[in-house]
Amino acid sequence: MDRLIYTAMTGANAAANRQAVLSNNLANVSTNGFRAQLATYRAVPLRGEGATTRVFALEASAGHSTKPGPAMRTDRALDAMALGDAWFSVQGLDGNEAYTRNGHFEVNAEGVLTTGNGLQVLSSDGSAITVPAGADVSISPDGNISAKIGNQPANSVGRLKLVVPTAEDPLKRGDDGLFRALSGEPLNTEDTARVHPGMLEGSNVNAIEAMVGMIQTARQFEAQMRLMQTAESNDRAAGQLLSLQG
Repeated sequence: MDRLIYTAMTGANAAANRQAVLSNNLANVSTNGFRAQLATYRAVPLRGEGATTRVFALEASAGHSTKPGPAMRTDRALDAMALGDAWFSVQGLDGNEAYTRNGHFEVNAEGVLTTGNGLQVLSSDGSAITVPAGADVSISPDGNISAKIGNQPANSVGRLKLVVPTAEDPLKRGDDGLFRALSGEPLNTEDTARVHPGMLEGSNVNAIEAMVGMIQTARQFEAQMRLMQTAESNDRAAGQLLSLQG
């Protein structure tokens, strides 16, 4: 009896976790550069005294889809789409280097280049990129940032730090939605990485697939709950039989 309860309980918990992942993906279907979160599960025997006859359904790995999102033309000077496997480098709220595919940049009141949500964009040497007041800013395909004031020649004020993760040190999503190297160390600048100015990368979430997945997961959760109710009914019936025999 308890084996059925263990299986149904962990199955319901796994379904609830997957529903949360799919809900988060669907909520970010219009977020620039968003990478759909993936969730997989495996059966793990419960270790302890006696035979390992009870099994948990546990999360095996929580990764993300590497499929690129759709390209969207904006013709905005401070928009850029990273090409290939390149990522933009920003400074997270924890002060450490992090990575994003969202190339929607702005210049704040202090003249510092930031992301749309205020995170500092890092240059190839790891410092901030400062733009002179009143300057027209442009981004070249190699990530170089140029600023032009009036009729004066354009001057380079920095170059975007573009990185490319490797199989030995892949990226992992953090709780803040940004990505960091699995090793915890900043990645080196990739000089060959390129961007497409005037364009943005959309979310790679497929809204239809996410909605269908949520419906399937809800049905799986209901099935697990019915199994638990069945186990409870069987336990009650067994108790009544034992009381009659006593």
